[in-house]
Amino acid sequence: MNRKWFHLWNIGRVRSKVLDALALGRTMLLLACGSLVFFILLGAGGMAGERLDNSPLPSMKGLAASLSGGIFKELLGMEVPHLPDTREPSALSGGKVTSFVFQLLTSVNPGDPKSLLSREVPGMSADDAVLLRKGSGGAEGAPADYHPGTDAGGTDTPDAEATPAPTPGEGGGTQGTQPPEESDAPAPSPAKDTEASDTSVKRVLIYHSHPREAYNPLLSTKSDSPNSANPAKNVMLVGSFITQRLEKRGIGTLHSKMDYATEVADYNWNFSYKYSRVTVKEAMAENAGMTELIDIHRDSQRHDKTTTVIGGKSYAQVYFILGRSNKNWKKNEEFANKIHQRLEKKYPGLSRGIWGKSSGKGNNGEYNQSMSPSSVLIEVGGIDSTEAELKATSEVLADAIADLYWSSHQAEKANAQGETTAPAKSETGGDPAAQ
Repeated sequence: MNRKWFHLWNIGRVRSKVLDALALGRTMLLLACGSLVFFILLGAGGMAGERLDNSPLPSMKGLAASLSGGIFKELLGMEVPHLPDTREPSALSGGKVTSFVFQLLTSVNPGDPKSLLSREVPGMSADDAVLLRKGSGGAEGAPADYHPGTDAGGTDTPDAEATPAPTPGEGGGTQGTQPPEESDAPAPSPAKDTEASDTSVKRVLIYHSHPREAYNPLLSTKSDSPNSANPAKNVMLVGSFITQRLEKRGIGTLHSKMDYATEVADYNWNFSYKYSRVTVKEAMAENAGMTELIDIHRDSQRHDKTTTVIGGKSYAQVYFILGRSNKNWKKNEEFANKIHQRLEKKYPGLSRGIWGKSSGKGNNGEYNQSMSPSSVLIEVGGIDSTEAELKATSEVLADAIADLYWSSHQAEKANAQGETTAPAKSETGGDPAAQ
């Protein structure tokens, strides 16, 4: 009798274990199928995103750009003796490494709380600027966008007495001002431009998609968003400084002073880059040799975040901006980086780096940079930059652009001479300097 109950008890126990195993297997099967579907959808989404997204700003590129060069130097130093400079603070500090690993694993920047919210709020991070190349001027702060009409106290109107006719090499409107001819910046080296040049042939276009971005010291205000139609008090002044410097370096430069709010009927600020695109098209149509297109803006941050002191002299810092929607962004980045590197070499601390931005209010996502591989948007100074700081930076920036232009020009000339010395099978006309 006991053996019978013993066998019955064993059978029930086995049956219970089998049922449990089946239930567990069913659960595991469901989880496996769910995981398989999830990863299939994830892969399909990644492939679709790769095809549809032309953004030049993959997350890892922006993350890698935020790393200090010292980190890579010290990593190499682990294998190469005496490579790290022991006099400098370690780049592999606990705080830096922890911050990097945390950001790598979570995509959340500990120094930017907004990055946590942007993951949950749709569209919140769509217009965020992403660092492409770090500048020695600091990369802890992204450029801040300008939005007009937020502070009426910073608005100014043109002063007829302060706006004489445009100077030679400048156009695009009747409002203009000629900055002083004196230069406090070091004299440019003539090594790249010893050959005489005809500045009547315009090679560079300086223009402004947001021409009314102004500066508080020039307006005698303390606005959070200073704006003015007076070219002596807004970014047109910076454009004039750059234009004059480039002309002195023998590079024909056209400066557009078009004030779209005045000239365009039914003006809408959100269409700023559509208006300036027309300006660029007209300038390029009228000047066949025009290749460099530079859109000058002003950052909207305060003086402490947009100023640096180099050699005891105060300079307005610069940001280089690239558009995410431009399919040929690599060529524009190469052009911007050549200017950036020249500033880094001669004036470390002046550049805040190269940043990428997407479409948003008041921009078309590419900043008209698809019109030329040598096109870039540069923000010079912030809302509190002084005229002296703006002029100092403008001349240094113009020298970097001129050095790049003449180095490229000499290379093209050398290539052209090499081709002419080789047996020619056909003859071509035209001015070599215009090629």
